[in-house]
Amino acid sequence: MKKITKAVFPVAGLGTRFLPATKASPKEMLPIVDKPLIQYAVEEAVAAGITDMIFITGRNKRSISDHFDVAYELENELERNGKESLLKALRSIVPRNINCIYIRQNRALGLGHAVLMAKPVVQDEPFAVLLADDLLDGETPVMKQMTQAFDYYNCSLLGVENVPREQTRSYGIVASRPLDETVEQVSAIVEKPKPEDAPSTLGVVGRYVLTPRIFHFLENIQAGSGGEIQLTDGISALLNEEQVLAYRYQGVRYDCGSKSGYLEATVKLGLRHPEVGKEFRAMLEGMFGQSAKKTTQTSEKTRELLVVGGKS
Repeated sequence: MKKITKAVFPVAGLGTRFLPATKASPKEMLPIVDKPLIQYAVEEAVAAGITDMIFITGRNKRSISDHFDVAYELENELERNGKESLLKALRSIVPRNINCIYIRQNRALGLGHAVLMAKPVVQDEPFAVLLADDLLDGETPVMKQMTQAFDYYNCSLLGVENVPREQTRSYGIVASRPLDETVEQVSAIVEKPKPEDAPSTLGVVGRYVLTPRIFHFLENIQAGSGGEIQLTDGISALLNEEQVLAYRYQGVRYDCGSKSGYLEATVKLGLRHPEVGKEFRAMLEGMFGQSAKKTTQTSEKTRELLVVGGKS
């Protein structure tokens, strides 16, 4: 099986949970400190040795392509003013060996449809899928973990984690049996089951490594509710022909598709930011210290954020 060199980023969603902030700006461009969510996902793919970044875009998403393009005027201005560190940061957004490819999804027909649109570029190669909503923070980047596992097992892998049973209706849930500490053999996958119907509490998060055979099933499955083509349905059909594994990644996931998850990521990554981390910590300790005098104690969640500071 070939090495993973292509990654698909479905970024055509409307981001309604963050309105009005996302009315004219993509949710993937929401910043965590000083980098947008989509940049964290691309950096994760780059760390895995992936060179071709395929963005499935939609209306009002031009700022994503602008972000990964060269900004000649801005670079010249920074160079003239001797702002070398900012210039270096700007130029490092996309390394020279990286290709950015943009495909327009004219209608929002589901995650499966977005992945299918990458077929003309991916062709017959295995590929990665990264959802920028899920910011995954691992000592070894999570996609690198998964591509290394793919090199060994040579089959599709789904990034998974245990979720509270009452939240299963927000995830694709797998039925599986363990093969080792990090990998499980998937026997079934169900899209957003009720807690009482869920086959397990092992939920699929926004990281996939898929074989090109998935395109055949995405082309032939029937659309589900809302006329959408579900990636979960394609994977379920793929199970009839190929082995699919669930990969328990090492790291912390921040659900930045939710406001609370986005805020948690901002605090955790802000606390360990090399430029502003110390100042930010002092500010939070001052704020919550004053509050603690009034309430006699700080919440456990606040203590965790201050003490851990993103150290997972």
